[in-house]
Amino acid sequence: MTSTIFLFSSFFGLLFLAVPIGYAIGVATLLTMIGFSDIPLVMISQNAVAGADSFPLMAIPFFILAGNLMSSGGVAKRLIEFFNLLLRKRTGALGLVTIIACMFFAAISGSAMATTAAIGGFMIPEMEKRGYNKAYSAALAASAGTIGVIIPPSIPFVLYGVVTGSSIGDLFIAGLIPGISMGLGLMVVNHIVSKKSGILGDKNAKPLTFDELWIAFKDAIWAILTPVIILGGIYAGIFTPTEAAVVSVVYATFVSVFVYKEMKFKDIYKALFDSMQINGATVFMVGLSAVFAAFLTMEQIPIKLATAMLSVTSNKFLLLLLINLLLLAVGCFIDNIPATIILAPILLPIVTKLGMTATQFGVMLTMNLAIGFVTPPYGINLFVAQAVAGVKMEQMMKYLKLLIGALLVILMLTTYFEPTTMFLVKLIKG
Repeated sequence: MTSTIFLFSSFFGLLFLAVPIGYAIGVATLLTMIGFSDIPLVMISQNAVAGADSFPLMAIPFFILAGNLMSSGGVAKRLIEFFNLLLRKRTGALGLVTIIACMFFAAISGSAMATTAAIGGFMIPEMEKRGYNKAYSAALAASAGTIGVIIPPSIPFVLYGVVTGSSIGDLFIAGLIPGISMGLGLMVVNHIVSKKSGILGDKNAKPLTFDELWIAFKDAIWAILTPVIILGGIYAGIFTPTEAAVVSVVYATFVSVFVYKEMKFKDIYKALFDSMQINGATVFMVGLSAVFAAFLTMEQIPIKLATAMLSVTSNKFLLLLLINLLLLAVGCFIDNIPATIILAPILLPIVTKLGMTATQFGVMLTMNLAIGFVTPPYGINLFVAQAVAGVKMEQMMKYLKLLIGALLVILMLTTYFEPTTMFLVKLIKG
């Protein structure tokens, strides 16, 4: 027990001292092994390499690259223009466009930060021009960006599948209804806020003609087809999630360079460079998080924690609520990648004893950590939206409370109503 206390104390202490999270994980594990264990230190390098040496993990750099290519290759812009044409008369039209575009881009990038940057970078200034409060625009884009890790393909789902041995394909299917539900919840808030602010849509706009719709659809069809090709190929068994990631890169390059013709060599170079940087940091964290998780397993901490939590109460509702609160708190301070690798093996034995499937828990865990993208002090989506909008985080909090409230309602639905995640899995797999 002493080693466990020291391990987590040193880890959070290093985070408090602003040590990068990958180093904090590795140093905390090293110090604990030296002081409280006879385990050979070579275990660190062995498990770090083994943790990163996984074929499914290859999907991550390719999905990151595909998202970067499409965000700079005109795909995001055409999605926005198409949905804006359809929804321009609706109350809070640009807010709706932001949410729907994020949902579509989520099915391309698999990343919350990429979704927020690609859609928010374009939509926040546009919303401001049309009379939207700048702080609300930033808060909405950041909140809608969280859908990027729920609607498949999802980088955290890939990690969770690798760590727990769960089917990544099942996780992708299970994320569809919760991801769409998150979007619908944000739309309700957007309608209420927009109506209260007097943003009632362009009522003077001419009725949409078939020619206008057809021209916009033809221009956006390559962008709209992207998630159909990626997800359709996975669900039809044509290719694996890792192969789908490679297909998405080839498709993104083809569309951006040869169809929309908006991507130059310097854009491709920047997309590759940015993707390598992000993937380097990700793989580094994955490797050292695997060491952390391996040490926890050797010390039987997951079993001890499961026994302790189950001894507090046998009430399934209360236990799941406690787990959600724990994950929400963790999401405020720790990135979803190391949090998934560390917490999934610890908490999975507990939820399975409560009758929850590994797939449902994977979606629940990822949703909790995704909400962490819009909760201070970590809130990576907040930082992106804040930088684009040029507003202070305090100004965004008024609206974030409502938006996070909507996301929490969907989280509770996902936690306590199994068909939210498992209905499509059972339907598709028979």
